[in-house]
Parts: sequence; structure tokens; C-alpha cells
Amino acid sequence: MISTIGIVGAGTMGSGIAQVGARAGLRVVMRDVSDEFLKRGLAAIDKSLQRDVDKDRLTVEAKREIVARIRPTTSLDDLRDAEFVIEAVNEDLIVKSEIFRQLDGITRPGVILASNTSSISITKLAAVTSRPDRFIGMHFMNPVPVMKLVEIVRGAATSVATYDATQQLAGAMGKISVEVNDSPGFVSNRVLMPMINEAIFAVYEGVGTAGAIDEIMKLGMNHPMGPLELADFIGLDVCLAIMNVLYDGFDDSKYRPCPLLKKYVDAGWLGRKSGRGVYQY
Repeated sequence: MISTIGIVGAGTMGSGIAQVGARAGLRVVMRDVSDEFLKRGLAAIDKSLQRDVDKDRLTVEAKREIVARIRPTTSLDDLRDAEFVIEAVNEDLIVKSEIFRQLDGITRPGVILASNTSSISITKLAAVTSRPDRFIGMHFMNPVPVMKLVEIVRGAATSVATYDATQQLAGAMGKISVEVNDSPGFVSNRVLMPMINEAIFAVYEGVGTAGAIDEIMKLGMNHPMGPLELADFIGLDVCLAIMNVLYDGFDDSKYRPCPLLKKYVDAGWLGRKSGRGVYQY
């Protein structure tokens, strides 16, 4: 049974995965490139857990124990003793590939390497390692502590044993896993991102205001959040990166990123995290 996991990346997704793992009783080694990023990640975890304390869903002592199970580090070498490693860095093939090359040499041969990528080929990432059979996609949803789904993605060489171990870990972390095969965007983002992109096209073409489009999707389709509000929550840069993966992967014009999406990203209007996206915050 897995008792220690490594997390590479202390951003929104990485810190969320670390929180869920530690809350499930796992020891977590969370690595990022700087102490500043680690402090932000730990602060986000503290804030999230404190909300549960304030709502009497968690005791102060339990919160303290959860945080104590997370060990921050700036060194990948500290993941040497991890029994399962999950990468959660920027959606960039080159960056992810380099991390997995290093992890392949640091971790024990039997350790499973997983990527939280939301769209990049698991088969391609696995190929940079010497253990493609022990490589898998483990795509958590944002915000990780709230969302139940984990999309488990099999690469071309992923073994049954690797899938089974990953499914068990997801269950131990309180998640419901759904299996999919490797394809650009998998299922979640292959369906979601074209909808968001089309909503941005509707703004671009003057079909309706952003507020009108979101209201129609919330009231008419019973979506809890409109697609444009959701895009700002996810990050427009992330949306664009995923659309580019779909566009390049399928070579199909229906996945062409909206010019307005590109323009916003070029302007640094990335959504909530930058204070401005489709909406201003």
C-alpha cells in the first residue's frame, strides 16, 4: 500500500493534490523550483483547510496533522523515496518531459510516474522514461479538494498493474476515477474546451455579451458556472494551451483557437489570477 507520494509543482493543482493526499493520511513531498512558490502553495492549503475548520468539518488538531504530513522542498532528489509521483507543472511538453527524464533517474525503477496533464499525450511523455509501462495520466479537476473526478489516462504501454495501483490511490484519496485512453484532451477537455472556445467566438463575433452568454448557459443548460466565467477561473492561458494541443493533435479546423482568446493571452489578461480576463476582477 502506498504511504508516501511525491508532487512536482506547488501551484493550484499541485497544492490541491498535496492537500487531498495529506488529508487521506499519506505523507507528501511537494517540490517546486523556489521557496516562494512553495510558500504560496502551503498558504493555499492552509486557507482551504481553515475553511473546513470554520465550518466545523475539521478540527484544529486534524488540520495541524494534515499540514505536518506535507514536506516542501526545492530539490527533486527529495522525491527519491516516494512510492508514487504525480507531476503538476505548467501545460508544456518540453518542461514536463525534462522533469520526467530527471524523475526517471531519481526514483526507484518500480515507482509509478503520473502526470496531471490536462491534454498532453501520456504516450509521448512516457516515452522519455525507461518505464513507459509504469507511466500514467492522473488528471485531477480544479479545485482538487472539492471535485470528485480523476480522469485516469492509459498510455500505449501502461500496464494493468499500473492502472490498478493508480485507481486504488485515487480511491484512497477520496476520488472517483474514470478510465480513458490516450487522445488529445482526453475526454474532459476534448468536450469542455471547444465549448469554451465557441463561447469566446460568440463574444468575438458580437452574438452576445459575455454576461448574456454565461447567463444563457447557466439558466438554459443548468450549468453551475457559465463557460466564460469558467474560462477565467481555469486561466485563459491554460485554455489556449489545451486548444493548441487539440488543434495540433487532430489537425482539424474545428479546434482552431479563437483570435480573441489569443489576444487576451497576449495582453496578459489570463483571468482571475491576473485580475482580468473575459471579465475584470
